Formats: sequence, structure tokens, C-alpha cells
Amino acid sequence: MSPFEIIIAVINILAIVIIPILAVYLGRSLQDKSERRKDKMQIFQCLMTRRITGWAGLDTVNALNSIDIVFSDCETVRKQWAVLLSKYRPDVTPQEQYREQCKLLELMANDLGYKDKITWDIIQNPYYPEGLAKQIEINSQILDGQVAWANAAGQFSQLIGKTPKQEDKNHA
Repeated sequence: MSPFEIIIAVINILAIVIIPILAVYLGRSLQDKSERRKDKMQIFQCLMTRRITGWAGLDTVNALNSIDIVFSDCETVRKQWAVLLSKYRPDVTPQEQYREQCKLLELMANDLGYKDKITWDIIQNPYYPEGLAKQIEINSQILDGQVAWANAAGQFSQLIGKTPKQEDKNHA
């Protein structure tokens, strides 16, 4: 066997061994990258779709609590999340909190590659139909009424429960 044939044989053996390993590694790498983007997109979509009705729902709280994990490779998003978290105090106005939420969404959009497609104006101007606003207000009024009735019933129950005991002590 000539030296050229030996070199070709070695190259063929290496190709047979190395190419499948590289293909598996590259495929795994692409799949991991796709999963990370999917996780980021899920958080971004959750927060974007609920930005007008508030971020107090369980799904948005879970999304916010996942930022440090899912966006671990994006320091700007994590820093803005820390700023926003520091603004969730009673002495900070809702407008200031909303502005910080919008900044977080803008940085997430940039990280996901939507820098010139999802702009500050788009983030701050969500669709919010008047009918939905009215329904939310009505639901809030109904809930407030139910709480008021429950409180009144509790007070009435306590009043009824105390009266016989007091009368029993007075007659004894």
C-alpha cells in the first residue's frame, strides 16, 4: 500500500468516525438553541399579551420568576428585571411600574431579534377594547359586592353568636 493510499484510508476512517459525532453535536447544539429561544419567546409572549390587564396573574408571575433562568445569557434583561422588581412597592406609582415593564419588554424583544420590529410605541399601545374594560370593571364590582356581603354576613353571625351567650351570663 502506498503512502497516499494509507493517508486516504486514515482520512476515510476519521471521516466515518468524526462526521457522525460532529453531526450529533451540531444537531444537539441547534436543538438546545431552539429550546432556549422557545422558552424566551413563551415568557415574552405571556408578558406582552397581558401588559394591559396587569401582571398579577399566576401565569405572569411564573413568567417573571423564570426570567433569571431563561434569560441567564442576557444581562440587560436580567438587570431590567431587577429594576422592575425594585419598583414593586406601594410608594411607586403604577405609571412608573408600567414604564419599567415596557422597558423590560423592549429589552426582551431586542434579545429575541425584534429590535426594529417591536418598538417602544408598539409595546406601549396594546389593543384594549372598551367592552373588555367594561367587563373587567363589572367583574371587579361584583367581586367587591361579594366581599362586602361576606363581611356583613360574618358580622351578623358574630352578633347573633354573642347575644345568647351574653343573655345566659346575665341570667345566671
